[in-house]
Amino acid sequence: MRILLLGANGQVGFELLRALAPLGEVIATTRRGALPGGTACERADLDAPATLGALLDRTAPALVVNAAAYTAVDRAEDEQEAAMRANGEAVGALGAWAARRGALVVHYSTDYVFDGAAARPYREDDPTGPLGAYGRSKLAGEAALRESGADHLILRTAWVYGARGHNFLRTMLRLAGERERLTVVDDQHGAPTSSRLIASATAAALARWLDWDAARRRAALGTHHLVASGQTTWCGFARAIFEQAAAAGVIARVPQVDAIPTSAFPTRARRPAWSVLDTARFRDTFGLHLPDWRDGLAQAVGELGEARAMAPR
Repeated sequence: MRILLLGANGQVGFELLRALAPLGEVIATTRRGALPGGTACERADLDAPATLGALLDRTAPALVVNAAAYTAVDRAEDEQEAAMRANGEAVGALGAWAARRGALVVHYSTDYVFDGAAARPYREDDPTGPLGAYGRSKLAGEAALRESGADHLILRTAWVYGARGHNFLRTMLRLAGERERLTVVDDQHGAPTSSRLIASATAAALARWLDWDAARRRAALGTHHLVASGQTTWCGFARAIFEQAAAAGVIARVPQVDAIPTSAFPTRARRPAWSVLDTARFRDTFGLHLPDWRDGLAQAVGELGEARAMAPR
Protein backbone atom coordinates (compact mmCIF):
# COMPACT_ATOMS: atom_id res chain seq x y z
CA MET A 1 0.00 0.00 0.00
CA ARG A 2 1.25 3.48 -0.87
CA ILE A 3 0.86 5.95 1.99
CA LEU A 4 1.25 9.68 1.42
CA LEU A 5 2.28 11.40 4.65
CA LEU A 6 1.90 15.18 4.77
CA GLY A 7 3.83 17.10 7.42
CA ALA A 8 6.56 14.51 7.90
CA ASN A 9 8.83 17.03 9.63
CA GLY A 10 6.34 17.92 12.37
CA GLN A 11 6.02 16.46 15.84
CA VAL A 12 3.43 13.85 14.89
CA GLY A 13 4.66 13.42 11.32
CA PHE A 14 8.17 12.52 12.46
CA GLU A 15 6.76 9.73 14.63
CA LEU A 16 4.40 8.59 11.87
CA LEU A 17 7.33 7.95 9.53
CA ARG A 18 8.37 5.12 11.85
CA ALA A 19 4.91 3.97 12.94
CA LEU A 20 3.38 3.68 9.45
CA ALA A 21 6.34 1.87 7.86
CA PRO A 22 5.03 -1.67 8.57
CA LEU A 23 1.79 -0.86 6.70
CA GLY A 24 3.33 -0.09 3.32
CA GLU A 25 5.45 2.33 1.32
CA VAL A 26 5.47 5.69 3.10
CA ILE A 27 5.95 8.68 0.81
CA ALA A 28 6.99 11.58 3.03
CA THR A 29 6.20 15.19 2.21
CA THR A 30 7.13 18.52 3.78
CA ARG A 31 6.46 22.08 2.74
CA ARG A 32 10.10 22.61 1.67
CA GLY A 33 10.71 19.15 0.23
CA ALA A 34 13.28 18.07 2.82
CA LEU A 35 13.16 15.95 5.98
CA PRO A 36 14.98 16.79 9.23
CA GLY A 37 18.64 16.20 8.48
CA GLY A 38 18.32 17.37 4.88
CA THR A 39 17.09 14.21 3.13
CA ALA A 40 15.02 15.14 0.07
CA CYS A 41 11.35 14.21 -0.04
CA GLU A 42 8.19 15.23 -1.88
CA ARG A 43 6.98 18.81 -1.50
CA ALA A 44 3.43 19.54 -0.31
CA ASP A 45 2.33 23.08 0.46
CA LEU A 46 -1.04 23.30 2.20
CA ASP A 47 -0.90 27.06 1.74
CA ALA A 48 -1.40 26.38 -1.98
CA PRO A 49 -4.27 23.85 -2.09
CA ALA A 50 -4.51 23.92 -5.89
CA THR A 51 -1.03 22.34 -6.14
CA LEU A 52 -1.95 19.22 -4.17
CA GLY A 53 -3.76 17.47 -7.00
CA ALA A 54 -0.61 17.06 -9.07
CA LEU A 55 1.24 15.54 -6.11
CA LEU A 56 -1.62 13.13 -5.44
CA ASP A 57 -1.89 12.12 -9.11
CA ARG A 58 1.86 11.47 -9.29
CA THR A 59 2.11 9.43 -6.09
CA ALA A 60 -1.33 7.73 -6.32
CA PRO A 61 -1.64 6.76 -2.64
CA ALA A 62 -4.27 4.40 -1.26
CA LEU A 63 -3.97 6.17 2.09
CA VAL A 64 -3.41 9.88 2.74
CA VAL A 65 -2.32 10.81 6.28
CA ASN A 66 -2.46 14.55 6.89
CA ALA A 67 -0.24 15.55 9.81
CA ALA A 68 0.40 19.01 8.36
CA ALA A 69 -1.42 22.12 9.52
CA TYR A 70 -1.23 25.81 10.27
CA THR A 71 -0.73 25.67 14.06
CA ALA A 72 0.22 29.22 15.10
CA VAL A 73 -2.82 29.75 17.32
CA ASP A 74 -2.20 33.40 18.19
CA ARG A 75 -0.87 34.46 14.78
CA ALA A 76 -3.96 32.94 13.15
CA GLU A 77 -6.00 35.83 14.53
CA ASP A 78 -4.08 38.11 12.16
CA GLU A 79 -3.61 35.54 9.36
CA GLN A 80 -7.10 34.08 9.15
CA GLU A 81 -7.01 33.55 5.40
CA ALA A 82 -3.72 31.62 5.60
CA ALA A 83 -5.06 29.45 8.43
CA MET A 84 -8.20 28.73 6.44
CA ARG A 85 -6.26 27.81 3.30
CA ALA A 86 -4.04 25.28 5.07
CA ASN A 87 -6.50 23.90 7.61
CA GLY A 88 -9.70 24.17 5.59
CA GLU A 89 -9.33 24.43 1.83
CA ALA A 90 -6.34 22.09 1.55
CA VAL A 91 -8.13 19.39 3.53
CA GLY A 92 -11.07 19.70 1.17
CA ALA A 93 -8.72 19.24 -1.78
CA LEU A 94 -7.29 16.07 -0.25
CA GLY A 95 -10.79 14.76 0.35
CA ALA A 96 -12.00 15.54 -3.17
CA TRP A 97 -9.09 13.64 -4.72
CA ALA A 98 -9.53 10.70 -2.33
CA ALA A 99 -13.26 10.50 -3.08
CA ARG A 100 -12.53 10.20 -6.80
CA ARG A 101 -9.84 7.57 -6.32
CA GLY A 102 -11.34 5.54 -3.47
CA ALA A 103 -8.51 6.38 -1.08
CA LEU A 104 -8.75 6.74 2.70
CA VAL A 105 -7.85 10.04 4.39
CA VAL A 106 -6.62 10.22 7.98
CA HIS A 107 -6.73 13.80 9.23
CA TYR A 108 -5.81 15.27 12.62
CA SER A 109 -7.98 17.89 14.25
CA THR A 110 -8.06 19.56 17.64
CA ASP A 111 -9.81 20.32 20.91
CA TYR A 112 -9.96 23.94 19.71
CA VAL A 113 -13.12 23.13 17.74
CA PHE A 114 -14.92 23.26 21.14
CA ASP A 115 -15.57 26.30 23.32
CA GLY A 116 -14.20 24.71 26.50
CA ALA A 117 -17.34 25.35 28.55
CA ALA A 118 -18.25 21.69 29.15
CA ALA A 119 -18.34 19.98 32.54
CA ARG A 120 -17.54 16.47 31.24
CA PRO A 121 -15.20 15.07 28.57
CA TYR A 122 -16.28 16.12 25.09
CA ARG A 123 -17.76 13.42 22.87
CA GLU A 124 -17.39 13.42 19.11
CA ASP A 125 -20.98 14.50 18.50
CA ASP A 126 -21.05 17.33 21.04
CA PRO A 127 -21.79 20.80 19.63
CA THR A 128 -18.71 22.67 18.43
CA GLY A 129 -17.99 26.34 19.02
CA PRO A 130 -14.42 27.44 18.37
CA LEU A 131 -13.23 30.53 20.23
CA GLY A 132 -10.75 31.78 17.63
CA ALA A 133 -9.51 31.70 14.05
CA TYR A 134 -7.37 28.59 14.48
CA GLY A 135 -10.27 26.55 15.82
CA ARG A 136 -12.58 27.83 13.09
CA SER A 137 -10.08 26.84 10.41
CA LYS A 138 -9.71 23.33 11.84
CA LEU A 139 -13.48 22.94 12.08
CA ALA A 140 -13.76 24.05 8.45
CA GLY A 141 -11.27 21.34 7.49
CA GLU A 142 -13.36 18.71 9.26
CA ALA A 143 -16.47 19.88 7.41
CA ALA A 144 -14.70 19.96 4.05
CA LEU A 145 -13.43 16.41 4.48
CA ARG A 146 -16.86 15.11 5.48
CA GLU A 147 -18.54 16.92 2.58
CA SER A 148 -16.00 15.56 0.08
CA GLY A 149 -17.51 12.09 0.34
CA ALA A 150 -14.11 10.48 0.91
CA ASP A 151 -13.67 7.61 3.33
CA HIS A 152 -11.99 9.28 6.29
CA LEU A 153 -10.89 9.13 9.90
CA ILE A 154 -10.77 12.49 11.68
CA LEU A 155 -8.69 12.12 14.82
CA ARG A 156 -9.10 15.01 17.24
CA THR A 157 -6.24 15.35 19.69
CA ALA A 158 -5.03 17.93 22.23
CA TRP A 159 -2.07 19.23 24.21
CA VAL A 160 0.45 17.58 21.88
CA TYR A 161 4.10 17.43 22.87
CA GLY A 162 7.16 15.29 22.24
CA ALA A 163 10.90 14.98 22.60
CA ARG A 164 11.31 16.90 19.33
CA GLY A 165 9.90 20.13 17.98
CA HIS A 166 8.46 23.23 19.60
CA ASN A 167 6.11 22.29 22.42
CA PHE A 168 5.29 22.81 26.09
CA LEU A 169 7.64 20.07 27.33
CA ARG A 170 10.68 21.49 25.60
CA THR A 171 9.77 25.05 26.56
CA MET A 172 9.52 24.11 30.25
CA LEU A 173 12.85 22.28 30.15
CA ARG A 174 14.51 25.32 28.58
CA LEU A 175 13.01 27.65 31.17
CA ALA A 176 14.17 25.35 33.98
CA GLY A 177 17.72 26.18 33.00
CA GLU A 178 17.02 29.91 32.91
CA ARG A 179 14.77 30.66 35.87
CA GLU A 180 14.34 29.66 39.48
CA ARG A 181 10.62 30.45 39.53
CA LEU A 182 7.87 30.12 36.92
CA THR A 183 4.18 31.00 36.75
CA VAL A 184 1.93 28.61 34.81
CA VAL A 185 -1.80 28.67 34.08
CA ASP A 186 -3.78 26.37 36.37
CA ASP A 187 -7.38 26.76 35.18
CA GLN A 188 -7.14 25.12 31.75
CA HIS A 189 -7.69 21.35 31.79
CA GLY A 190 -6.65 18.68 29.31
CA ALA A 191 -4.70 15.48 28.73
CA PRO A 192 -1.09 15.99 27.62
CA THR A 193 -0.65 13.64 24.67
CA SER A 194 2.69 12.62 23.25
CA SER A 195 3.31 12.65 19.51
CA ARG A 196 4.57 9.08 19.79
CA LEU A 197 1.28 7.91 21.31
CA ILE A 198 -0.69 9.62 18.53
CA ALA A 199 1.46 7.99 15.84
CA SER A 200 1.50 4.51 17.35
CA ALA A 201 -2.25 4.54 18.07
CA THR A 202 -2.97 5.76 14.53
CA ALA A 203 -0.86 2.99 12.99
CA ALA A 204 -2.40 0.33 15.24
CA ALA A 205 -5.93 1.49 14.39
CA LEU A 206 -5.15 1.48 10.67
CA ALA A 207 -3.64 -2.00 10.84
CA ARG A 208 -6.88 -3.31 12.34
CA TRP A 209 -9.07 -1.31 9.95
CA LEU A 210 -7.26 -2.72 6.92
CA ASP A 211 -7.85 -6.26 8.19
CA TRP A 212 -11.63 -5.86 8.50
CA ASP A 213 -14.43 -6.53 6.02
CA ALA A 214 -16.15 -3.67 4.21
CA ALA A 215 -19.06 -3.35 6.64
CA ARG A 216 -16.84 -3.12 9.69
CA ARG A 217 -14.54 -0.65 7.97
CA ARG A 218 -17.47 1.58 7.10
CA ALA A 219 -18.77 1.53 10.68
CA ALA A 220 -15.39 2.71 11.98
CA LEU A 221 -15.13 5.75 9.71
CA GLY A 222 -15.79 9.28 10.91
CA THR A 223 -14.57 11.27 13.88
CA HIS A 224 -12.68 9.90 16.88
CA HIS A 225 -10.97 11.47 19.87
CA LEU A 226 -7.36 10.40 20.39
CA VAL A 227 -5.69 11.67 23.55
CA ALA A 228 -3.94 10.10 26.52
CA SER A 229 -6.00 9.00 29.52
CA GLY A 230 -6.42 11.18 32.59
CA GLN A 231 -6.29 14.93 32.85
CA THR A 232 -4.36 17.75 34.46
CA THR A 233 -3.75 21.50 34.09
CA TRP A 234 -0.83 23.25 32.43
CA CYS A 235 0.53 23.94 35.90
CA GLY A 236 0.17 20.29 36.88
CA PHE A 237 1.84 19.26 33.64
CA ALA A 238 4.76 21.61 34.29
CA ARG A 239 5.29 20.27 37.79
CA ALA A 240 5.22 16.68 36.50
CA ILE A 241 7.74 17.58 33.79
CA PHE A 242 10.19 19.01 36.30
CA GLU A 243 9.79 16.10 38.71
CA GLN A 244 10.44 13.49 36.03
CA ALA A 245 13.17 15.50 34.30
CA ALA A 246 15.08 15.97 37.56
CA ALA A 247 14.84 12.25 38.32
CA ALA A 248 16.14 11.43 34.82
CA GLY A 249 19.03 13.90 35.08
CA VAL A 250 17.68 16.07 32.26
CA ILE A 251 17.64 19.22 34.45
CA ALA A 252 19.96 20.11 37.29
CA ARG A 253 17.36 21.76 39.52
CA VAL A 254 13.60 22.02 39.84
CA PRO A 255 12.24 25.56 39.62
CA GLN A 256 9.36 26.70 41.79
CA VAL A 257 6.09 26.62 39.85
CA ASP A 258 3.36 29.05 40.93
CA ALA A 259 -0.20 28.61 39.70
CA ILE A 260 -1.92 31.54 38.01
CA PRO A 261 -5.33 32.01 36.32
CA THR A 262 -5.67 32.43 32.57
CA SER A 263 -6.59 36.06 33.18
CA ALA A 264 -3.05 36.71 34.44
CA PHE A 265 -1.54 35.42 31.19
CA PRO A 266 -3.40 37.14 28.32
CA THR A 267 -2.86 35.84 24.78
CA ARG A 268 -3.95 37.05 21.36
CA ALA A 269 -6.30 34.07 20.96
CA ARG A 270 -8.58 32.62 23.62
CA ARG A 271 -7.89 29.06 24.73
CA PRO A 272 -10.54 26.53 25.77
CA ALA A 273 -10.66 26.18 29.56
CA TRP A 274 -11.77 22.55 29.20
CA SER A 275 -10.01 20.40 26.58
CA VAL A 276 -10.74 16.96 28.03
CA LEU A 277 -11.90 14.61 25.25
CA ASP A 278 -13.86 11.37 25.63
CA THR A 279 -11.94 8.59 23.83
CA ALA A 280 -14.49 5.78 24.32
CA ARG A 281 -15.37 5.54 20.61
CA PHE A 282 -11.74 5.18 19.54
CA ARG A 283 -10.95 2.64 22.26
CA ASP A 284 -14.09 0.57 21.67
CA THR A 285 -13.92 0.67 17.88
CA PHE A 286 -10.28 -0.34 17.54
CA GLY A 287 -9.83 -2.23 20.82
CA LEU A 288 -6.84 -0.13 21.81
CA HIS A 289 -5.66 1.03 25.24
CA LEU A 290 -4.68 4.68 25.63
CA PRO A 291 -2.25 4.97 28.56
CA ASP A 292 -2.22 7.67 31.22
CA TRP A 293 -0.62 10.95 30.21
CA ARG A 294 2.14 10.45 32.78
CA ASP A 295 3.31 7.33 30.94
CA GLY A 296 3.85 9.28 27.74
CA LEU A 297 5.69 11.97 29.66
CA ALA A 298 8.00 9.38 31.22
CA GLN A 299 8.81 8.00 27.76
CA ALA A 300 9.56 11.44 26.29
CA VAL A 301 11.68 12.52 29.25
CA GLY A 302 13.52 9.20 29.10
CA GLU A 303 14.27 9.76 25.43
CA LEU A 304 15.67 13.20 26.22
CA GLY A 305 17.73 11.75 29.05
CA GLU A 306 19.24 9.13 26.74
CA ALA A 307 20.05 11.81 24.16
CA ARG A 308 21.71 13.91 26.84
CA ALA A 309 23.80 10.97 28.05
CA MET A 310 25.00 10.22 24.51
CA ALA A 311 25.83 13.81 23.61
CA PRO A 312 29.52 14.77 23.40
CA ARG A 313 30.77 16.44 26.56
